[in-house]
Amino acid sequence: MSEPAKTEEKPRSTAEVDFTKYKTAADIVNNVIKKLVDLSVEGAKVLDICIEGDKLIEEGTAAVYNKAVKGVKVPKAQTLAKGDVVKLHLGAHIDGFAAVSAETLVVGATPENPVTGRQADVIQAAWHAAEAAMRLVKVGGKNWDVTNAVAKITSTWECKPVEGMLSCQQSQNVIDGKKRIILNPSEAQKKEFETVTFAEGEVYGIDILVSSGEDGKARLEESRTTIYQKDSTVTYQLKMKTSRAVFHEVQKKAGAFPFNLRCLEDEKRARLGLQEAVQHGLVKPYEVIYTPNNTFVAAFHFTIALLPAGPALITHPPVWYKPELVKSDKKLEDPELEELLVKKLREDKKKAKKAKKDNEEPESKE
Repeated sequence: MSEPAKTEEKPRSTAEVDFTKYKTAADIVNNVIKKLVDLSVEGAKVLDICIEGDKLIEEGTAAVYNKAVKGVKVPKAQTLAKGDVVKLHLGAHIDGFAAVSAETLVVGATPENPVTGRQADVIQAAWHAAEAAMRLVKVGGKNWDVTNAVAKITSTWECKPVEGMLSCQQSQNVIDGKKRIILNPSEAQKKEFETVTFAEGEVYGIDILVSSGEDGKARLEESRTTIYQKDSTVTYQLKMKTSRAVFHEVQKKAGAFPFNLRCLEDEKRARLGLQEAVQHGLVKPYEVIYTPNNTFVAAFHFTIALLPAGPALITHPPVWYKPELVKSDKKLEDPELEELLVKKLREDKKKAKKAKKDNEEPESKE
C-alpha cells in the first residue's frame, strides 16, 4: 500500500511556537527576582544572594522541564550597605528559549525615605529609556530609532548610556543574535554598525545600562570575572586534558548560555582548564567593567517578542521600582517622547482598522 500523501504546513515563527516556553522561563525569573529583592538588605552578602539566585533558578526550571541555567550576574564578594545601588541581572531558559531580566534597586529606600539626587536621576533615566525601547522595538522599526531615543531621554536626567552597550536578537540557544542595537556608540561604531529592521516573529533581549557620568565611558580593571560563555562559531581542538574535561562539562551544563564558574564541579580546576579555551576563543569571558568614582549605574533588561498580534513583553515589569521610591527633580519635557511613553505596547487592531476606515470614507456632498 502506498503511504498517504504528506501535506506541508506553513512553518510558524519561533516566537509563536515557543512563546509558552519563553513565558514559563520569565515566570521563573520573576519569582526569583522577587526573592532576591527581599534579600537585598543592609548587611547581606552579595555572594550569598548570587548563590541563592542560582539555587532558586535551578529549582524552578527543574520543576518544569528539567532544564536549568545559572543566573545571577554579581561577581564580587561584598556586603551591602544602606544606600548601595544594586543591579540584579538574571535569566533562565526552557529548552533553549531564554528570558533575561534585570532591574536596579537602592538598599534601604522607602516611600518615606526615597532615593534622591544622582542615584534617582540615573534610575529614572534608565527606566524611562527602557519604557521607550519597549515601544520602539516593533515590526518595521529600526535599531537606530532605539539608540537615538535612549540618548535623548537619558540626557534629560543629565546621564548617558554606557558606551557600546549591545542588545541582541534571540532565538533557540542564542541570546546574541545577528540583529543588534547599540547604545551610546563611539564615532567609529556609528560608521561600522549595521542598520537593521525589526521583523515579525523575532525576539529581542533589550539591555539598558545608564551611567550618571558625563560620557558613559567604562573601563576594564584588574578584576577576575567568574562568568563566561561558549562561542559556538569557533572550533579548536584543545590540547590539555584538563581543558578538554572542563570544556566538556561546560557544554553539558551550560550549552550556548553564559555560566558562572560556581556551576562547575571544581571551580579552581575550571578556572585553570578554561585558560586554553579562552586563549583560542572557544569561550569568552564577561569582563568586569568600571565607571569612574562617584558615578552610579542603573540597569533594566527585558525580553520582548514581536508576535503577529503585536509586540508582547516576555519578562515581567520590575519588582522593586516604583515612582514613589525614586524622586528626581528632573522630568521629561519633550512632547514627542512623552506621547511615546503613554502609548500602549500593543495597538488595538480593531480600533486601528475602524479609524482607518473612517479616514477613508468620502466626505458627503451638499
